[in-house]
Amino acid sequence: MAKVIAVCISEEKGTPKHEVPEIQLKSGHGIVGDAHAGNWHRQVSLLGTESVEPMRAVLPDLPAGAFAENILTEGLTLYTLPVGSRLRIGSVLLEVTQIGKECHSHCAIRQLVGDCVMPREGIFAIVLEEGVIRPGDSVTVLPAAN
Repeated sequence: MAKVIAVCISEEKGTPKHEVPEIQLKSGHGIVGDAHAGNWHRQVSLLGTESVEPMRAVLPDLPAGAFAENILTEGLTLYTLPVGSRLRIGSVLLEVTQIGKECHSHCAIRQLVGDCVMPREGIFAIVLEEGVIRPGDSVTVLPAAN
């Protein structure tokens, strides 16, 4: 069963995300208090711990949020989901809008390790149904809406 391992926010763009006990998500906005929230297609970022673990072999102390992910999951290969897929996490409904993103050349992890997984394996979503997400919440993949 797929589940949430950690939830993270950053209050200002360009600063590392840090773990919080829960995140509140608003439809058409994203995560309350996160600098990347807004009315656009990348309201929420997700990354699987399966993508982070190979990087932890080189940097064992990588915290949740190190790749600027809002939601760190386990048990699901997120980057294989097609755009349009929907994720039910607790009471929240997300829709996948993008797989991967351009990595900034100044990314600290890329500088240390020579690689960064977010450009290939991170996914982005919009909030369709709002609510609260906490570590331990289950993640269910639903088909894309027609």
